[in-house]
Amino acid sequence: MGVKVGIIMGSQSDWPTMKEAATVLDELGVAYEAKIVSAHRTPDRLWDYGKTAVDRGLHVIIAGAGGAAHLPGMMASKTRVPVIGVPVQTRALSGVDSLYSIVQMPKGFPVATMAIGAAGAANAGLMAAGILALDDPELAARLDDWREALSASIPEEPQDD
Repeated sequence: MGVKVGIIMGSQSDWPTMKEAATVLDELGVAYEAKIVSAHRTPDRLWDYGKTAVDRGLHVIIAGAGGAAHLPGMMASKTRVPVIGVPVQTRALSGVDSLYSIVQMPKGFPVATMAIGAAGAANAGLMAAGILALDDPELAARLDDWREALSASIPEEPQDD
């Protein structure tokens, strides 16, 4: 199976967060590519990535950005491939600015927005896998197993540390 998921981020500093999506996809055996595509600093790269996404076989794009967080929305404006936005936590406003920038998209350019930070990135990986699993029974089984393992890892009763 070729690469069907693109993980993009605005800068290198976003990788520690976005790596959580990559880790989940690795665990599920989903091929992905990871690229730095800044809405502000590399707009031509953004345009090219969005315009070529369908022809390159991408089925889902996970886009993480902090601060002004224009990357997910701008990517959604350049492709019909579903975009999952991950607000990266920032020092200035703890990622709330990122969340608002991603979640408040105008009609016509939807971005499925996850939680701020690492949990949101991991959930983005799970969401992407869930989308792909609709047409991939083997991935669906791996995703079901992953979820069962998560449930089994939660104790029924609390314990002292």
